Order: sequence, then structure tokens, then C-alpha cells
Amino acid sequence: MINTLLPNPTDPRLSRTVEGVDENGQSKAISVIEERPLTIYLNSQEIVTAMTIGDHPEYLALGFLLNQGMLGKADQVTGIDFDEELEVVVVRTAGTTNVEDKLEKKTRTSGCAVGTVFGDMMAGLDGLQLPDTPVHTSTFYDLSYQINHTPSLYMETGAIHGTALCQGLEVLAYMEDVGRHNAVDKIAGWMRLNEVSAADKVLYTTGRLTSEMVIKTALMGIPTLISRSGFTAWGVDIAQQVGLTLIGRMRGKKFTCLSGQHRLVYDQDLSQIPDDDKKMRRKGAQHD
Repeated sequence: MINTLLPNPTDPRLSRTVEGVDENGQSKAISVIEERPLTIYLNSQEIVTAMTIGDHPEYLALGFLLNQGMLGKADQVTGIDFDEELEVVVVRTAGTTNVEDKLEKKTRTSGCAVGTVFGDMMAGLDGLQLPDTPVHTSTFYDLSYQINHTPSLYMETGAIHGTALCQGLEVLAYMEDVGRHNAVDKIAGWMRLNEVSAADKVLYTTGRLTSEMVIKTALMGIPTLISRSGFTAWGVDIAQQVGLTLIGRMRGKKFTCLSGQHRLVYDQDLSQIPDDDKKMRRKGAQHD
């Protein structure tokens, strides 16, 4: 049985207290998120240095390589080594990979922190067929409530994104990071190492529904992506191309679905859903 993985806002490595003053000139101490570099290697090849909060480096490195197409399903991962002092993580495989080809093409994306995608961003999407697993709208509201009431670094510090992998009414893994793409990569790495299937899962994120978020979700094989925040046009185009169910602006009773409507099962009585509690809003509720 796989244990649920949730944020640990009490981890002293992830945030620290900073003294300042408020609008009245009064002393004020707040908790701020830590940000540190993590260099990812694939075997002996240095791939990228990403800015991250520093938790779950093994999941982040593995998920990053998977989501960039630098590791495939057939590649056998033989080990993941993290050196905390050097801030380096090395993912080792049984054989060689196509890293050199991927490194020849490199684009900077719209993601927070270091959002680097290697190779053709659309690689792997041609011919992709996502499972037609139905999703009940009643689960959206329950999951939104759970995630918004889960102790997290966001609630302590702000300035951070969260992404949760869900199955039915259960949150299986909830990751946070300064970049929404980092949080998704951690989910991907966690799924690979724990051999978690994607067909019946939903991905919930607090960040914008950009092309990068849509591509990563689709390549992970997850058929439904939900956010409290808004969409980018290219993100919608790609979601429609691959048949991903894309739901944004999920706030209170409201949501908007711009792709994959065929999976939706409308089983929620909206009169039973309370209005959005502003005190519990995540980052995505404030700005698109």
C-alpha cells in the first residue's frame, strides 16, 4: 500500500523567519520560503540547474527527465543519488539515453523559476490517446475543499505553487515548489518510483494552465487537469488536440471546462455548495 504524501510546512529547511516592518512602521516577522539550486545529472551528463525549495530532490529529478522525454518507459533507472552538500542529484540508468539529441534543442518556457523544456515541446503527443475515464463533478468540490484545508507551505509563506495527484475523493500526493512545473515533475517522479498508474487520476494545480502544464499532464497519461487559475490559449489548443479534460477558474461553485467535456458527469447539486471562502483561497484564486 502506498502512503499518502502531503506537504510538511514544519520542515525547518524549507522556510525561515525574516524581520521587517509593516505599513504602520511596526516590527513584523514573517515566514518566507527558501529557494536553492538543484543540479540534475543523467548518468554523467549535466542536464540543468533548477531553482527549487529543496524537498524531494529525487522525485523532482526523475520527474523532470521523464516529462522532458529524456527518459522513456523502457529506460531502466538503476539508482538516484542525491548529494545535499553539493546540491546535485544524479539519475542513473542501465543503458545510454538520447540526452545528446535533446540537448541540441533548448527553449525557455513561461514557467516560474527555471522552466526549461528540451527538444520539441510537442514530442510524444502525436498519436497520444488519453483514457476516457469519466470524472464526476461532485469530486471537484470535495477535492478543492481538501486541498485548500491541507496544512501547507503556501498557507505559511505564500510565494509557492501546489499540485496534487488525486484518485476519486482521495489526494494521493500533494507537492509544492516555487515553480508549478517543479511540483508537477515531483508528482511524475513519485508516480514512477511507486508504480502508480495514471488512467484514473486527476491532477489539481494552483498554477495557470499553460502549454507546459498541459503537455506534462498529457505525457504522464493523466486525462484530467484542474486549476483554480486561468488558461493560456496555447494550453487550451494542446488540450483539445490530445483530448485532455481541462478545467480552470474552479472557485466556489464555478468552473470552466474548455476541453474534454465528454468525460464530465454532472452529479453535483450546486445549491449544496457554499460560496468560496476568501480566507482559504490559494494563489490561483487571486490572479490568473
